[in-house]
Amino acid sequence: MIEHDVLIIGGGLSGSRAALAVAQNYPHLSVGLISKVHPIRSHSVAAQGGIAASLGNVDNDDWLTHAFDTVKGSDYLADQNAVQVLTKSAPEVIIDLEHLGVLFSRADNGKISQRAFGGHTYNRACYAADKTGHAILHELVMNLKRLGGTIYQEWYVMQLIYEDGEVKGVVAYSLETSEIEVFRAKAVLMATGGYGRVFNTTSNDFASTGDGLCLTVNLGLPLQDMEFVQFHPTGLYPVGVLISEAVRGEGAYLVNDLGDRFMANYPISKNRMELSPRDITSRNIACEIMEGRGINGGNYVHLDVRHLGKEKILSRIPFAREEGLRLAGVDCIDHPLPVRPTAHYSMGGIPTNVDCQVIGKDSKEITGFFAAGECACVSVHGANRLGANSLLECVVFGKRAGEKLGAYVRDRTMPKLDPSPYIAEAAAKLKGVLSNKGNTRISVIRQQLQDTMTEHCGIFRDEARLTEGLEKLQAIRDRYDHDLLIDDHGAVFNMEMMQAIELKSLITVGEIIMSSARSRRESRGAHSREDFAKRDDANYLKHTLGYLEDDQVQTSHRPVDMSLQNVDSDRFTPQERKY
Repeated sequence: MIEHDVLIIGGGLSGSRAALAVAQNYPHLSVGLISKVHPIRSHSVAAQGGIAASLGNVDNDDWLTHAFDTVKGSDYLADQNAVQVLTKSAPEVIIDLEHLGVLFSRADNGKISQRAFGGHTYNRACYAADKTGHAILHELVMNLKRLGGTIYQEWYVMQLIYEDGEVKGVVAYSLETSEIEVFRAKAVLMATGGYGRVFNTTSNDFASTGDGLCLTVNLGLPLQDMEFVQFHPTGLYPVGVLISEAVRGEGAYLVNDLGDRFMANYPISKNRMELSPRDITSRNIACEIMEGRGINGGNYVHLDVRHLGKEKILSRIPFAREEGLRLAGVDCIDHPLPVRPTAHYSMGGIPTNVDCQVIGKDSKEITGFFAAGECACVSVHGANRLGANSLLECVVFGKRAGEKLGAYVRDRTMPKLDPSPYIAEAAAKLKGVLSNKGNTRISVIRQQLQDTMTEHCGIFRDEARLTEGLEKLQAIRDRYDHDLLIDDHGAVFNMEMMQAIELKSLITVGEIIMSSARSRRESRGAHSREDFAKRDDANYLKHTLGYLEDDQVQTSHRPVDMSLQNVDSDRFTPQERKY
């Protein structure tokens, strides 16, 4: 049995920042970080466009305006106390990152440069060209190594150990050696990212399979607001890889088959055009395609940057050009890029309070259990996230989680735990996976799941599609349980076995997304119901909780925090969302 004072699951921005905060502030504590990939391969490294903060280097910005933009962008579902923490902390964490070695792009006066992003009143996205996540994550991991944090890379967490009302550790499996080990800790932080692979077109990497969310649900704990899935407007067609919002921030045009900048044709976006929030822009693109104005009548529109000129493209958005060349054979200096919406980000996740401690259905804290980053739902994004706020959430609440964890475990004793039954149970589970001798390969079931989620719970939804989708998901789960075929029975780097376990996570998460979407009979942010086209504050200004009970998905609700109304009632009281 391996022991650490603090155990962190996930090596991306939030996990690495949390581990670093423990190491910086509580050097006497032992911190262990477990990641199923090398931390530098975490999906955070793919984040491109920027990290928002009201530095005021370009405009006369302030945290309260940033907070309002965030709450308005969330369609008023964000918890306003958490938004206050996010936006007030933003300038401080940017300076902190700079001191850790992050090389932000600079303005001519030497200050950190800031670019425009959709839904933000001012230019407030700090950036490192269009490789911002890459620049930040590398420095966090290097600083963690410098301070002596222990990293367990390519270990897959199979189970959270939850006894006597507290989380005491995890059971993990080494991909390299097939060793099963129990990790005991005074507190555990979940920082495992999102679940974009539940859809058939996504910007997310292959590791984004919702593992941490499934582990949490298996304890009987809820997931919050899972119906709110962000489809990024500009996924490169047909692969789905992201073309950063930074491209539109630098002045790109969205153009349909008629050559029109069609964002002007929709009342809600005619003022902000390409810099409208992501949910609005994605719906507009989807409508253009459905009404036959996709390029050559196809399933995409054009993102045109040719007017920016070669020098600006190469200096400001070089990675976007590289992606277009590598994956679509299109050089955006000379030709527009083909784009369509792609599943990108999960606003929902494991519910936490502002101190990152996980809360149950009754809003009471779960002893020894914390969460941060995309897998968590402290609800700074509500029904729709603004671009450049996700990296900010990871860094702000990752840092906050590490500080709170250090204080939390300082006076706690190591929990009592017998590892033997957990190791035996995990070994039996792996043996059970390998013993599957059905007729259907993982890839077939996964594709069926992804197609079902995309068809029945995509950008536009209705009762009939969601109900039929749930029936299909139940059939997919039954097929997984009774007809799965596993070929690889090796002990070392058995990726097929890991994919089989990941697929179970995706199926579980998919059912909760679909059920939560069916229970919310309104349209709000990224959740667009064609049969309930308007926002309904009277009945649905509340968070959805989805959880398993007797192996069936159930839903309930929790109120939304509206505390910033006391600071500025004119703006923070829910009203019609206009841009």
